[in-house]
Amino acid sequence: MDYDQYDHIIIAFSGGKDSTACVLALLEAGADKRKMELWHHDIDGHESERFMDWAVTRDYCRAFAEAIDIRLYYSWKVGGFSREMLRDGVKTAPIKFETPNGIEQVGGIRGKLGTRRMFPQVSADLSVRWCSAYLKVDVCSIAIRNQERFNGKKTLLVSGERAEESPGRAKYAVLEPDRSDNRGGARVDRYVDRYRPVHKWLEKEVWDIIERHKVRVHPAYYIGWGRVSCAACIFGSVHQWATLDLIDHAQVDRIAKYEKEFDHTINRKKTVTEMVAEGRAYDLNGKIEHIKDSMKSEYQHEIFIENWELPEGAFGESCGPV
Repeated sequence: MDYDQYDHIIIAFSGGKDSTACVLALLEAGADKRKMELWHHDIDGHESERFMDWAVTRDYCRAFAEAIDIRLYYSWKVGGFSREMLRDGVKTAPIKFETPNGIEQVGGIRGKLGTRRMFPQVSADLSVRWCSAYLKVDVCSIAIRNQERFNGKKTLLVSGERAEESPGRAKYAVLEPDRSDNRGGARVDRYVDRYRPVHKWLEKEVWDIIERHKVRVHPAYYIGWGRVSCAACIFGSVHQWATLDLIDHAQVDRIAKYEKEFDHTINRKKTVTEMVAEGRAYDLNGKIEHIKDSMKSEYQHEIFIENWELPEGAFGESCGPV
């Protein structure tokens, strides 16, 4: 990859291991840090109360960006996950995104009235698994399309999907025009490539590069999670739901109450309460500090640590995309 051909390099940064590996891979390959910026799509909405995500995620991303010395921009759908889930005869909410010149807001004015009132479902179809589409994919594309600084320029959008994760992701291209691309457009010429630098990597290679740089990863990995998305991720295993219930029963209880209200579950076959009962919680002995860290809205540790150790969640349950 010739990174020098691009004016901007955007890295979709979730705070998880694969997006961390993307950042480190680009740095090792000599990409110009001055062109790079991390984008974190805030699932719960930057101005809203936490509903699905880990409390610490957004600030862990800030700490990582500061430590690695790369700009970080947040973007989000107003009201986040909960507002979209509870939509009842109204338009989908606007999207906000940080820019070098402040916060912009677009959307939420036109469009059809709609009702959702249900959780996203475990599916490869993003119209059904709407959390990915509405809270991440669309947010990113809209933020690119609505910033003039990307017009007439070449932009590389980097993301951390890996073929090893699922049969669906194995079919992704390593390099392709992004959905926000409009190269050669008569009205707006916007060149945007989507690049997946770790697509062919095995999980071992991901942890190897993190170890080389001695990065302290997201607290959830140290608790036992093998994949860090939302704390209450719809892909979560019965064991992860059982563990989350011990760590934050209130979060699980809120979801259980909405399942009853909607008469529709996340899992389709089981309620979260049934999954908690079926699962075996991770061994939490000696993990109290990591648990506390995951529940805080401020991340208070150094990102780089000399005595690096593989977190317990490495090579564990990576319940994720299909």
